[in-house]
Amino acid sequence: MSGTPGRLLALLSLLQSRRDWSGSLLAQRLEVSPRTVRRDVDRLRELGYPVQAAMGPDGGYRLAAGADLPPLLFDDEQAVALAVALQLAPGDAAHRALATVRQVLPARLRHRVDAVQVAPLPAAPVPEVDPQVLVAVSGAVRARQELRFDLGDAVRRTQPHAVLARGGRWYLLAWDLDRDDWRTFRLDRITPRTPLGARFTPREVPGGDPGAFVAALFRGSRDPAGDWPCRGRVVLAVPASEVLPYAGDAEVEPLDDDRCRVSAGAWSWTGLAAHLLRLDAPVSDAHPRELAQAFTDLAARCAAAGVSSPAPPAGRRSARGR
Repeated sequence: MSGTPGRLLALLSLLQSRRDWSGSLLAQRLEVSPRTVRRDVDRLRELGYPVQAAMGPDGGYRLAAGADLPPLLFDDEQAVALAVALQLAPGDAAHRALATVRQVLPARLRHRVDAVQVAPLPAAPVPEVDPQVLVAVSGAVRARQELRFDLGDAVRRTQPHAVLARGGRWYLLAWDLDRDDWRTFRLDRITPRTPLGARFTPREVPGGDPGAFVAALFRGSRDPAGDWPCRGRVVLAVPASEVLPYAGDAEVEPLDDDRCRVSAGAWSWTGLAAHLLRLDAPVSDAHPRELAQAFTDLAARCAAAGVSSPAPPAGRRSARGR
């Protein structure tokens, strides 16, 4: 595209690529006079782009945030990356955004995007988070202001420190003022109250990394560098190659053609034993003693359940063999 429209798009692309530009450098890059740059900046403002000007001998320009979202300009790689990311994003808003992006893509890019058909694997339904809740909670984190919200029948008072995503869900890491401790809250279960409370000085998150700290909490530990509370190992009477696809974060060590050693962790010894049994192989050499005892306890539970349960239909395949 040539002429004024093409020059305006080139100017917009430059303004989006870095924070500040001097007037002389823009004129040099666009191969026009500084006066033409000033006129083109005025045209962008008329189209809704909030271009700020800096005073000085050379002047300068910056594309600032505005009250409304003006049309954006992406290069080819950015447009393709955005379209692919929107394919994987959950929710109707992401699907509508993808349709909007695809509609305005040039034919050469639309073909590239259509060639990359990515679909997330089916998983357990994940509740969607109201965008207004996400914005309100994130705003409280950014402003460092106390946040009150409804959680079931209770009202919680918190100092919000970080919003994190894990497994398709959104979580708030906050200091609970009533319990005087760190807590995590799912955003799809809370209803923020307004207005926000007093400003606060952020506390030091254990380990310094909110993401690592929350990941440790999911392992049942408060130490970001810590391991699962219960960790053990067993020998399975199957080749390592048959276990690896289903081992998750467990460590699998081949012993010979028909055996492997599996080391894993869990919340509890009983949970760890059940986790290892799901690999559907004969188990031996369980360590430590607590894990061996957990297998004994599970065996008793299973035997009791089998007494009152009907026999499974013949020929059912194991979960590992599917």
